[in-house]
Amino acid sequence: MVKSTIIARVVDGLPLAASMDDEQAESELAGYKSQAKAIFKKLNAQSEPMCSIESGPYYLHYTLSQGVCYLCICEKSFPRKLAFTYLDELAKEFSMSYGSEVDKTNLRPYAFIKFDTFIQKTKRIYEDSRTQQNLSKLNEDLRDVTQIMTKNMEDLLWRGDNLDRMNSASDHLRNQTEKFRKDARWLNLEAMYRKYGILAAIVLGLLLVIYLWSKFS
Repeated sequence: MVKSTIIARVVDGLPLAASMDDEQAESELAGYKSQAKAIFKKLNAQSEPMCSIESGPYYLHYTLSQGVCYLCICEKSFPRKLAFTYLDELAKEFSMSYGSEVDKTNLRPYAFIKFDTFIQKTKRIYEDSRTQQNLSKLNEDLRDVTQIMTKNMEDLLWRGDNLDRMNSASDHLRNQTEKFRKDARWLNLEAMYRKYGILAAIVLGLLLVIYLWSKFS
């Protein structure tokens, strides 16, 4: 079943709305909600539009729509297709209700917390994946969830650090390569001078002698 839901702005990770969970759920999911916030910080316009992230006994599914991230924490047994159908319903309603306000710069965290009413109503509909209504949703949704990227939370949380290191190493390698090119050019010139310098000096000397002789003879 869907355990919790969070909606955030992609550009800066600002939480816009969330489900009001009971005390037990808050206690059980505290660490996973922190992971969700870490995911929001990593999102940008080039991020995967839909993704499932495995973390312990749960999946964190998210979908991006019009600059907003809709994320739900679900038990692993809950069908992925149903989870994304649930997020799609939230996205459509949220866009109609608050789409024009999302980009405002003066928004406070959880500015649209009233949206929890719709979240709870929709969540109840999706509580049991075996109900006839949800089975119908599964059959009607032609989405191929096998094409949706699946990641491991541990890899995701370390990915940014690894990329930073790779970028740093890439810059260092680029600088070293440029230095090598300059050194190589200088060494080539020096080698050519050693190889042909004396001969060139002799030829120039002879040409100078011939020029002076022809001029004054």
